[in-house]
Amino acid sequence: MKKYPAFLLLLVPFVQLQAQREYLPTQEDLDHFYTTKTYVVLETNAISDYNIEIQDAVKKFWDITEYEFLPMKDFAEKSRDKNASFLYLATVSFEKDKSNARYQFLCLSLGGDRVSIDDLRDVANIPLGYYGVDSDHYAYKLGIMIRFLQYHVRLITENPDIISQNVYKYYNDNMADLKGKTLYLVQEELASDVNTLSKIRAYYPGEVKLVDREAIKELIMAQDPDAVVLHKVGPEGKKMNARVYKILIGLAEAKFYYFDYHKVSNKNPDAFLASDFKKLGRAIQ
Repeated sequence: MKKYPAFLLLLVPFVQLQAQREYLPTQEDLDHFYTTKTYVVLETNAISDYNIEIQDAVKKFWDITEYEFLPMKDFAEKSRDKNASFLYLATVSFEKDKSNARYQFLCLSLGGDRVSIDDLRDVANIPLGYYGVDSDHYAYKLGIMIRFLQYHVRLITENPDIISQNVYKYYNDNMADLKGKTLYLVQEELASDVNTLSKIRAYYPGEVKLVDREAIKELIMAQDPDAVVLHKVGPEGKKMNARVYKILIGLAEAKFYYFDYHKVSNKNPDAFLASDFKKLGRAIQ
């Protein structure tokens, strides 16, 4: 995974950084993380949606370490601090991805001696959006992203045997636990053949509600114990053959119930698909 700091892309849009496999945290990394202060890196634009939402989310939900907000201009220098960890937005691409697509990831990394941002050791990360897509597609969900990263770090600390390049697929074992939960979905994120409740029922028998983004944010901030929300990351019409990440996150424990992705094609649009509902339906029956 190539990692491009958000501020660097603003200055040099096509800078090439050394490609590397996604870093897997060691037990030593995880143990050290709990002793650090986490610096939450803010974008240069003080009133950006991301800055507003990440500050609200961290103040409400961050409890795994001490934290402090850090201006982007101080990130490069501060990132050399081995007693610090960092929560920041980075643009990444994948070495073997021929589409050359770039994605926005929320990264949680350890500080220390480094040559570039690629050398920061990730403790955890999660895809937020497709590079170039407006942040309003994901900023309202930052509360649950913050909670998930902490849940995930605690999980892999207690269960280091699940750490792998495909660690998120571990969460698909939770699909059966969707039974009795309510899926809250935004209609525009669903494929045309499953974008109404009646169409969805043909594939998925569980409770589903179609709501707007503001309703999703309210559920996230209230930590509704019976709610599960969709986090879809896609190019929003900007590129074919890019990955579309599809993640279902429960608001009670902030854990994944489903993680998958597909490539955009004429057959498989940038959306949650009927095939996804089929998998879920089989799991809860």
